[in-house]
Amino acid sequence: MCKVSVIIPNYNGKKYLKDCLDAMENQSFRDFEVLLVDNGSEDGSREYVRSVYPWVRLISMGENTGFCKAVNRGIQNSVSPFVILLNNDTIADKDFVGELVKAIESKPRAFSCQAKLLEMARQDRMDDAGNYYCALGWAFAEGKGKPEERYSKEKKIFASCGGAAIYRRKFLENTGLFDEEHFAYLEDLDIGYRGKLLGYENWYCPKARVLHVGSGTTGSRYNLFKVRYSSRNNVYLIYKNMPLLQILWNLPLFILGFGVKMAFFTVRGFGGEYAAGLKNGVTVSIKNKGKKFHASSVGRYVAIQLELYKNLGKLLKK
Repeated sequence: MCKVSVIIPNYNGKKYLKDCLDAMENQSFRDFEVLLVDNGSEDGSREYVRSVYPWVRLISMGENTGFCKAVNRGIQNSVSPFVILLNNDTIADKDFVGELVKAIESKPRAFSCQAKLLEMARQDRMDDAGNYYCALGWAFAEGKGKPEERYSKEKKIFASCGGAAIYRRKFLENTGLFDEEHFAYLEDLDIGYRGKLLGYENWYCPKARVLHVGSGTTGSRYNLFKVRYSSRNNVYLIYKNMPLLQILWNLPLFILGFGVKMAFFTVRGFGGEYAAGLKNGVTVSIKNKGKKFHASSVGRYVAIQLELYKNLGKLLKK
């Protein structure tokens, strides 16, 4: 059994696979395997991997099942104590795997550790230095577009970006795997949130470095699919991870936050999709009421609520 399994979801991403898999082949740390989970690609991705990278374990889903189901299938087909999730539109530094393994092994309460994600087009600029959630009901990535030298210190974060992060399998057994109801977007924030509800930690580990294209599958920062699923999943995330009292406590700020977002997307021509996503989020929450996740103690809810306020301050300082 190897120490870590690297799971790469892929959907019509053949143009990215050479750089991504060559980087995996050149890692300095060697005790790992690579599983590429293909979501029914029609661009020859599977044939390309079979012929050029026979050492990669290829799992074919047959259709586009979404990010969550793909990575869950990869996790379920591996047995290593740690799993790394890696987007296909990345180029990892040669020490990427080793640094993530070193980081999580040194932190007994770490549920996940995220790499430093840098923009592919501007490699001195940050793409993601940790994911956060705040009392407005907004999720945001720290550091996006800012000079990378500002983000060189290891620190605790709210949740790890699933585009380049390592997870501890024995803690995943307690949180559960990625919620396939999400399909895509905010699924990494949701699972990180669940980890925090159980008292685990999420860390940003800048010595593990990755170049990231960004929007490699959907093709743009804002599009109908992303806007609808992001708003839908945001409502579901709140319902699933907060007790009713906490939801009511935050409701005034949630109304403000969602209202501002509605105005933002309306100006950009996506108002209808954003509203439809919110409505669908309520429907999904009702349908999945049995998935309500509970903290290990009341104190965990209080600690996370205080962190949501702290993260609001971080957002306002951006």
